[in-house]
Amino acid sequence: MIETTTITANGLQQHLRLRKGGDRHILFIHGNGSDSAYWEELMKALPSDYSAAAPDLRGYGLTEAQPARAERSYGDYVDDLKALVDALGWERYHIAGHSLGGGMAWELLLADAARIESITMINPASPYGFGGTKTADGQLTFPDGAGSGGGIVNPDFVRLLQAGDRSDSEPTSPRNVMNTFYWAPPFVPDNVEALLDGLLRMKVGEQFYPGDSVPSEHFPFAAPGKFGQLNCGGPLSKQGIVERLGALPQKPPILWVRGAKDQIVSDQSMFDLAVHGAAGLVPGYPGEEVCPPQPMIAQTRHALRAYEAKGGRYTEVLMEDCAHSPYIENQDEFMQLFLQFLAA
Repeated sequence: MIETTTITANGLQQHLRLRKGGDRHILFIHGNGSDSAYWEELMKALPSDYSAAAPDLRGYGLTEAQPARAERSYGDYVDDLKALVDALGWERYHIAGHSLGGGMAWELLLADAARIESITMINPASPYGFGGTKTADGQLTFPDGAGSGGGIVNPDFVRLLQAGDRSDSEPTSPRNVMNTFYWAPPFVPDNVEALLDGLLRMKVGEQFYPGDSVPSEHFPFAAPGKFGQLNCGGPLSKQGIVERLGALPQKPPILWVRGAKDQIVSDQSMFDLAVHGAAGLVPGYPGEEVCPPQPMIAQTRHALRAYEAKGGRYTEVLMEDCAHSPYIENQDEFMQLFLQFLAA
């Protein structure tokens, strides 16, 4: 049985879905444009010897709305999650992180490796962040991080999100974005209305989503600002992260699961303005020699191979008929992979 509750941890009233069960614990970390509702069906399907918690991150769902500071990378979120694990009394735990939550998992690992038994990353954000880098080893495209942060979001989507729009009348409506990019059409989950609710609960504004931005002389002429999840996900605060991961004395195993049809976390992401610039859809593009698309998959593979070279281990699994959310699109296959990994 899944219950919803609120726990105050790290000074934040955190709303979460909680499954009480056995003495094996899983922390689920949701992605951007979602909340803990996205984990509910998977949590219900867990064997009885697992307990699990899926919090709404700050700025999402029903958790108290406090802004996250970009200068700390994902540090505010990591502190929230560590404090929640403390409040739950877990001595050891597994992590499953999707998309943005997978990106946060890299940094939670840096902060809490001694307690983490394993990490499952599902279509995770690159350890170098989302946008603003150009090589497999995460070199900045421009020194100010241009091409990442709050200034790269379609303003029509933000407008419709803020209005709570549930229609499919505009291409950028939350429903259409979800059904086009979260999973591979024509698939639509049975609980799509509950998932749309989760997307629409995301807090909107300069301190939340999409966050603030600053003008840049570099394409696409916006650089990261100070607050919000997209600015926390920028590359400026993530330089050197792979070296820090390699230096960890304890390296839990990592399972990397990704959907072959993903258009969000991809080497040709439809959310990367360099991709649109190369297609002639954004003016002022300086060319692929200067500003190539971010190689997101190549960056994650580079980081995991470096982790392996320093004594860690990882497994990569490609789910062919899935896009950005394999754990929703093909729950049975994902659950089989997931449980086999946890058991090992």
